[in-house]
Formats: sequence, structure tokens, C-alpha cells
Amino acid sequence: MKSNWKVIGETGLQFFGKMSASISHEIKNVMAIINENAGLLEDLSLMEAKGIPIDGERIRTITRRIQSQIQRGDRIIKNMNRFAHSADNPLGSLEIEDLFFLVEALSKRLATMRGVTLKLTPPMETFAFHGNLFLLEHLLWQCLDFAMELVGPGNTVEMGAIQKGQDAKIRLTWTAGLVQSECDDFPTAREEALLLALKARLDVRSGDGEMVIILPLGEERK
Repeated sequence: MKSNWKVIGETGLQFFGKMSASISHEIKNVMAIINENAGLLEDLSLMEAKGIPIDGERIRTITRRIQSQIQRGDRIIKNMNRFAHSADNPLGSLEIEDLFFLVEALSKRLATMRGVTLKLTPPMETFAFHGNLFLLEHLLWQCLDFAMELVGPGNTVEMGAIQKGQDAKIRLTWTAGLVQSECDDFPTAREEALLLALKARLDVRSGDGEMVIILPLGEERK
């Protein structure tokens, strides 16, 4: 078990770094767009000072763009905060649907860079996972990363879940026959260690376009 936790610690730090870098890129993009539009407002202000008529609708359009980016930045920071707290205080509870939205938000930019679309199918019924949130986020990312590598650009990976008794079945699916990469080496020691720590199981059927994580939901701490 000690060696498993060593693997989890090393790869968990890499996961946290990868996601933090991606989040910082998103924030940088938001700031760049705000800065660009602030520059346009400054140009309009200089024109007005010279007595040049200013189009009020243009000012309103620029203002809406800035407001939109501020809202986008707020969402990014809220997701970053939730992700950071899952590492800082990993034992907690989270609705599976909220977990999906968080993992999608963390993964979306990296998926877009690879030309892959992520699609969520929220559970029909509400249920929560109680346990180590950071390890589960890490496991879900590694499975998504593998699935995206399999299907390649221009395709979609869908994530959904159902509750079966005290377990959740989290399914990643894609169109069968789209596999572009070898998958004999998955799960690796990294995923095996995460599965063991979460007391979960993984069923990979790449030829059928499906991967299933069978995950104990755990008990809520009082």
C-alpha cells in the first residue's frame, strides 16, 4: 500500500499542476480580452476628447464584452477554488452531477485543444459521493484523458452515471470503432493505485466504446 500511495502522491502532484496551469491559461485569456476591450474604451475616450462623435452602442457593446469576461473569470475562479479545496481537504461530499460539472470545467480547455467534445449526461436521480474527492477527480481525469486519446480529434466522449445500490456506475462512452490508439497498457499503475485507494473497479471495453468505473459511494461523515 505504501508504494501505491507513493504513486498517488507523485502523479497527484502532476495532475494538480496540469490543472492549475490550464486554469491559469484560462484566466490569462480572460484578462487579455478585458485588457483589449479596456483599450478600445480608452481609444473612444480620446476620440471624444477631440470632439469626435462617439457611437453609444459601440460603447455598450464593449461594456457587455467586459462584463461577460468578468462573469467567465468568476466561474473559472470558483471552479479553481473548489478544485483546490478538494486537495486541501480531500475528505468530503459532493453530488455526482456537481462532480461531473467540475471535472468538465477542469478538462474542457484541454479537450478543446485536442479537438474532442465532452458531453455530460446528468444522473436522473440525485446522489452523492462521500470520500476522497481529489482522488476521484484525478481518476476521472485520467480516464477522460485516455478516452480522448483513443477517439481522436472531431469526436465526442460522453460521461454519465447511475446509482446501483451503494455504488455508482460512472460510464464514459464514445462511438465504437473510433479507436485510434493502442489501449493494452491501460489502466496503468497510476490508475490501479487510484482505484485501490477508492475501492473502485474499472471495466474498459474500448472496442465497444465504453469504460465503466464502479465506485462505492461511501457514507456521509457526521
